Amino acid sequence: MITVVGWDGSGLSAKAVDRLKAARLVIGPDHLTRRLAPSAATASPGGLLDALDAHMERGEGPAVVIAEGDPGFFGVVRTLRGHGLEPDVLPATSIVTRAFACAGLDWDDALVVAPAGPHQLARVVNACRAHPKVALLVTPGVGPGEIARELAPTTPRALVVCEDLGGPDERVTHSRMGEATTRPWKDPDVVLVIDPLHRRKEPGWVAGAQPGPAGWALPLESRLPAEVRAYVLAKLGPRLGDLVWDVGAGNGEIAVECARFGAAVMAVERDADACARLRENVLSHGVKVALTRGQAPPALEPLPDPDAVFVGGGGPDVIVACAARRPRSLVCALKTVERVSSVLDLLREHGYRAEGTQILASGLVIGPDGAHSLSSADPVFVVHATPAGTS
Repeated sequence: MITVVGWDGSGLSAKAVDRLKAARLVIGPDHLTRRLAPSAATASPGGLLDALDAHMERGEGPAVVIAEGDPGFFGVVRTLRGHGLEPDVLPATSIVTRAFACAGLDWDDALVVAPAGPHQLARVVNACRAHPKVALLVTPGVGPGEIARELAPTTPRALVVCEDLGGPDERVTHSRMGEATTRPWKDPDVVLVIDPLHRRKEPGWVAGAQPGPAGWALPLESRLPAEVRAYVLAKLGPRLGDLVWDVGAGNGEIAVECARFGAAVMAVERDADACARLRENVLSHGVKVALTRGQAPPALEPLPDPDAVFVGGGGPDVIVACAARRPRSLVCALKTVERVSSVLDLLREHGYRAEGTQILASGLVIGPDGAHSLSSADPVFVVHATPAGTS
């Protein structure tokens, strides 16, 4: 039998104590095994599966795995079951629950992220840009300093840093982002990343990230017909953890739609009136869009690398600048067919596989005599590109 015992700093249940007394092998962090099973044969969690396999092959009796908090929440239970084992689980309060309780915050609307390492820092940061309440389970290379450093230029947030939760050195610190990047932290467990200006409009019915939009192509004033916008969104594929650029954003119709899908969005627009309309659209739809007023490509230089880019305006230099940042998807809307071949060639020269589509939608209208006819708008040419060599 394999039992997983969660520990949160409080006393263990009688069942957990009995399992530890009966165990012939206890696996867990040194500070926990010394405290909870000082007389048992122990092993470190670094070789968890090998130690359990060897123990079971020898038939030496019950084993216990000790984990901090709730081991079924981004914890060791997933590892064991993925190895074909079916442990008996005795959980404790998760560190996320403790973190929000220590901060005095409700958390049914919180997004919880548990990165596997520094290679997922960008996705975590994008989730924090797009979502007003995020709990980060700290891992080496993704902690309060790294998060604050990435967010600071465009996304003001309040940080609650929780260290040694349930332990003798428990500390909960409300930190400004500038402080978080310079202060030495002692093994933080959880960082709460909070937008202090956000207010929920109504109680939710699902925890964490909210359901996606009920439909695409909102009835916004737009340079692009709804059918074109729906196609552009399908090719961009905005999702939670992504960063999308909307370059030449106009009224922000693409930016707003991408934000509704949970992506972090940065819009670049040079026209002051268009920027004002974009802000109105962002506020009216309750989404987050970071707006840069300026001329591309110079305005793109300080922005973090995107996962997807929509180019709604600009010349070849803008397309080249966007392609140089290697998004997984790059979409351009063009008004004339003459530009299509040159843009396709340009993207291919810069390592992209590209294709073009003409979209011409005809709306049904009713004449004065009640007869139906079709009214077509000018065609729009959409170029979609992905890096060469990707599937």
